[in-house]
Amino acid sequence: MSKYVIQSKRGAPPQGAYSQGWRAGDFVFVTGTGPIDPVSGKLVGDSIEQQTEQTIDNVAAILEADVTSLSDVVKVTVHLSDTSLFARYNAVYAKRFSKPYPVRTTVGSDLGHTPGMLIEIDCIAYKPARARRTSQRSKKKSSRSKR
Repeated sequence: MSKYVIQSKRGAPPQGAYSQGWRAGDFVFVTGTGPIDPVSGKLVGDSIEQQTEQTIDNVAAILEADVTSLSDVVKVTVHLSDTSLFARYNAVYAKRFSKPYPVRTTVGSDLGHTPGMLIEIDCIAYKPARARRTSQRSKKKSSRSKR
């Protein structure tokens, strides 16, 4: 089973001693990420809706760096600074992930390490390495044919 780190300039930069993601065999593990702008490194949005959108954008960028997508996600863990925000975050989440939805755990957490942060999400995706290689070959072929 191959194992390697995944990094994306389009995802939130690590704010500590951790990697954005790892592929281990057919699984992709994405670190807990929040609503951080990938360019400025600053918090994005004041509302749970804005922060959920940015957080999911960051998760998607890390997945896409390894030719994986939100549709490949099988497990999500969400940390909310205030569980009363659940319905509002869930409305955004339900638009970004498709049925059948991944399994999910949502918990209340102290996110005080980043003042103003309302949400943090990590996930696990499943995409067979063979499918990933096929997808990369298809991209190479299509980019060659466009020349």
